[in-house]
Amino acid sequence: MGLREVKRERTRRLIADKAFELFNDNGFGRTTVEQIAAAAEVGPSTLYRYFPTKETLVLEFVEDCLGDAVDWFREQPELELTAGLQAVIERVLEQLETNPDRVRAVFDLAAQTASVSAHLNELIWRFRTDLADELVLRLPADHRAEFTGALAAGIAMNIIETVVRVWVDTPDTTDAKSLARQAMSLLRSGGIPLPAATYRVSDNSAHES
Repeated sequence: MGLREVKRERTRRLIADKAFELFNDNGFGRTTVEQIAAAAEVGPSTLYRYFPTKETLVLEFVEDCLGDAVDWFREQPELELTAGLQAVIERVLEQLETNPDRVRAVFDLAAQTASVSAHLNELIWRFRTDLADELVLRLPADHRAEFTGALAAGIAMNIIETVVRVWVDTPDTTDAKSLARQAMSLLRSGGIPLPAATYRVSDNSAHES
């Protein structure tokens, strides 16, 4: 990374950090872009070049964690799929654990603010889509590849979301990566109840066949 890129990343990080300080002190709705720009000692136009909306300011850390994991996976073309998915999950959790206060603040703001919640859902959906697309490239080329890739990516994201929610609620007693490994072990061993593979429908009710 060149000097210019280092300066840009430093400015981007400063803006995001100052925004979070103000969101925590004043609330998301009462904090203006102008206040954030002043705290970071940049102009509003500079702020908008880095973050087009206030919602992106809230979620840049989560977005970076998710995006980095998919980018890393793309750079491991020879990695076996099962090991790769486990590594993606653990990579996301490892990075989120580096800033627990930021993650908890994201959850709090998403619970309080509909626009933040909607943007968070968009990020999650984008991660699932990008991960599924990469999986499809590595799966056997048949009519089930897209379906299988989407299902695997959805399971990976569900593990991440569930683990993070438990970790946010009990950070002192929860190791996120260990909990994720427990989840994956339960899936492999059949320890999680799942719908039966086949059903026959009779009298408006479903029965396992």
